[in-house]
Amino acid sequence: MSVFAIAGNKGGAGKTTLSVHLATALHRDTPTALIDADPQGSSLQWHAISGNDSTVSVFRAEQDLQRQVHNLCKKFDYIFVDCPPSVHAPQTDAILRICNVVLVPVQPSPMDLWATVHIERAITNALEVNPLLKSMIVINQAEARTTMSRLVREALRQIKFPVADTAITRRAVYRHSILYGRTVFEMGSLGRIAMQEMQQLTKEIKSL
Repeated sequence: MSVFAIAGNKGGAGKTTLSVHLATALHRDTPTALIDADPQGSSLQWHAISGNDSTVSVFRAEQDLQRQVHNLCKKFDYIFVDCPPSVHAPQTDAILRICNVVLVPVQPSPMDLWATVHIERAITNALEVNPLLKSMIVINQAEARTTMSRLVREALRQIKFPVADTAITRRAVYRHSILYGRTVFEMGSLGRIAMQEMQQLTKEIKSL
C-alpha cells in the first residue's frame, strides 16, 4: 500500500492532470483510488464527465482526511490525494503527515520555482512527524525549445529534494483528454508520446 500526495503552493501547476493520469496508470494493473482535496473539485468533475465505472475511483475529501485514507487503504493498493494549491491548507498538512510520497509538480517558470521554496519548508516540517516521507519534484508542462525549460532542472538542484528524470511536456492532448473525461491512455495515436511519458514517470514513482 502506498499513499501519494500531489502538492504545491501555486495554482495552475498541473496537479489534477498529474493526479488523474498517474492514478489511472496504476489503476490499469492494481486497485487505485484518488481523493480530491482541492476546493475546485476538478478531479471529481473529470470523473463525472467520464461516465465510466472502469475508471479510477475518485472520492471527495472528508473532513477527517487521515481517517478516510486509512479506510480506503483497506480496499485499494494505491491512494492519490490531489491537494489544495497551498501548503498552508489543513488538508495538505494532514496528508503530508501520513503519506508515503509527496510529488510536487513545477512548471518551468520563475513564479513556480519561487513557490517551490514554500513546499520545501512544509515537507521538511512534515518529516518531523513522518520521517519515512519521500518526495520528488516533477517538471510539468515543459517546452523543450525554451531557455527556461532548459534551465529549470539546473535551478531545481538548489532544492534538496530529488527531481524526476521524466519531465512531462506541454501537450494539447493532456488538456483535451481531461476535458472529455479521459486520459492520454484512451487517445490512441494522438496520445502515444504522452502515454509513454506517463508510463516512465509511473515507473519512477513506484521505485521510490
